[in-house]
Formats: sequence, C-alpha cells, structure tokens
Amino acid sequence: MRPALLLRVLEREFASTPEGHHTPVMLWGPPGVGKSQMVAQIAGRHQVPLIDIRLSQMEPSDLRGIPFRVENRVEWAIPALLPDAARHGPTGILFLDEITSAPPAVSAAAYQLILDRRLGEYQVPAHWAIFAAGNRQGDRGVTYSMPAPLANRFSHFEVETHLDDWVAWAYRSGIDERVIAFLRFRPELLFDFDPAHNPVAFPSPRSWEFAHRGLKKFEDHPELLQGTLQACVGPAAGIELTAFINSLDQMPDLDAIVNGDPVPVPREIDLQYAVAAALVGRAIRAQDSDRRDQTIGNILRYANRFPARELGVMLVSDLHRAIGNRVFEVPAFADWAQAVADVMLFE
Repeated sequence: MRPALLLRVLEREFASTPEGHHTPVMLWGPPGVGKSQMVAQIAGRHQVPLIDIRLSQMEPSDLRGIPFRVENRVEWAIPALLPDAARHGPTGILFLDEITSAPPAVSAAAYQLILDRRLGEYQVPAHWAIFAAGNRQGDRGVTYSMPAPLANRFSHFEVETHLDDWVAWAYRSGIDERVIAFLRFRPELLFDFDPAHNPVAFPSPRSWEFAHRGLKKFEDHPELLQGTLQACVGPAAGIELTAFINSLDQMPDLDAIVNGDPVPVPREIDLQYAVAAALVGRAIRAQDSDRRDQTIGNILRYANRFPARELGVMLVSDLHRAIGNRVFEVPAFADWAQAVADVMLFE
C-alpha cells in the first residue's frame, strides 16, 4: 500500500483507541522506505509521546520485568520503558520496531503485550495505540520468521514506495529541489535495492534525504560532492545525481519566469524537470508574500509552454500537493485546465 494511504490507516487506528476498536498494525517493507517515519508522523501530528522499543536489542526480561520477593511470593518490577499514563500521558503510541529481528524468546514475551495489552500485572493504557514494523525475510536483514501466534495478533500492511507521495513529503520537508527534480527525471531510482547483491549504499527514500543533507554540506566543495552523494545513494545513482546537478548551470532565469517574462522552455528534458521542481519551490516560498497569486499565475502560464503537456500536468499536480486548493483560486488555473482538459490528472 502506498504511504499516503497507510498514513490514513495509521491515523484511523490511532483515533480508534478511545472507541475500543484499535487493532495493532504491522508494517512490512525493505529498509529505507519510511516505516518508522510514518509512525513518527502520526505521533507528531497529534503531539503525543512515541515510545520506540527496538525488540532486536532486548532480552525477554526487558519486557517482562525482573522478579523480586515480597514475603512468600514473587512479584515483577514493571520496566520503565513501557507506557505509563502517569509518566507519559494518557494517550500515545507504543512502537515495536525491528520486531522481525527479535529472537523468538523476545517475540514470545511480546505476545500478551500486543493482543491483551498487558504483561502480567502491567496494563497498556487504554488510549495508547500499538504499531510495529520489520523487514521481510528476503531483505538481507537479520530477520526471523514471524511465528503464527504473533502474526495473528496484527493487521498486516506492506509499505510500497510511491514517487508522488515522496515528492509531496519532500516539498513539505524542505528537501533540495534539485534532488526532487532528479527523481522526477529518474523515478526508478527512488528505491533501487537488490538484496541478491547485498549493497551497502543504495537509493531509498531514506538515503535520498541523506543525499539532500550531503548536497547542502558539500555543494561548495565539488571535489567532495560526488563521493559524498555516492556514499549516500550508491555509486551509480551518486554519479547520475552529480551529473544532473552540474548540468543545471544552463537553467533559465527562474526570477523572470515567476515575474511573467516570456522565458523559453529549455529543450533538454532533464532541465525541464529541474525547472518544474524549482518553480514548485518558488510557489511554496511565495505563500506568505503579497505576490503569492501573481507568482502562482505566472507558473501556471509557464506550465502551458512545456512541449510535453504531461510534464506541465506533473508540475501543477505537484503544486497542488504542495500548496493545496489555493492553486484553484488563481484565475490562470482555469486557462491552464482548459488547455490540458484531455490529459488525465492522477492523484
């Protein structure tokens, strides 16, 4: 399932805890596709605590607690890492990450916690949601087969990579527009992981964020930039991204475009993708300015100039994801929509 839809699933599962309808959710997927980040987004959106327990690093006693004697009986000290309404708050998310990397003895200790929301005398607070994530057995990670009793305690979703969803997240998160443009130009490189070759660095949604950071740190050191990008996204993708960035010195004048000047569209297809991504970034940054509508209108007019109308549609679709329905309020949108009426817009 694509990330945008999975976020809605997690949102509803979190919201259903007060109603008593919450089902623990298991997210499956290869490394780097954003499983942990999606859970963190839900916690951040609701401003609730997120307790991230890495089961692969735990012993059974870390969950069950340590026994101690009270007169003629044994009681268990409840681990401080488990959610407690008095210390952590009445609402939150318990996230069991790397659950498929946990030894079987630790998985067995988690059975009762996940389904019955308790461990011995300990009870998970009523309004806390339980989410988990792990890699699949074919992903070259340290994984164990999930036992049927544990698997039957979850609803299961596989996380897919989806470029439109990643682009929408990237604009919201301030990812460098050159990285966004490159992945629009080479969409197959958003995620390129071959477990048979067991690569160290490879393209993934997570590693493209690393590339963004590397670009910000080393763009003024060209002798270091390519090696840094290769260290983030792998040798081949790093070389391609470096070449793409180096070609952008032929970019048209973006200031002239947003001012409405008659700037020609570059002939090179990679530059067209770069211009489209850069213009979405300009529209985002113009949202708090007096020239907001003028900027959006001039971008819409420029979108009509692309020789391939599908690329103009991509630009406006990304613009809509980035700034919302405000794009529809600009008079130039009607003219653009009429010009591309026979081109389907996918959301």
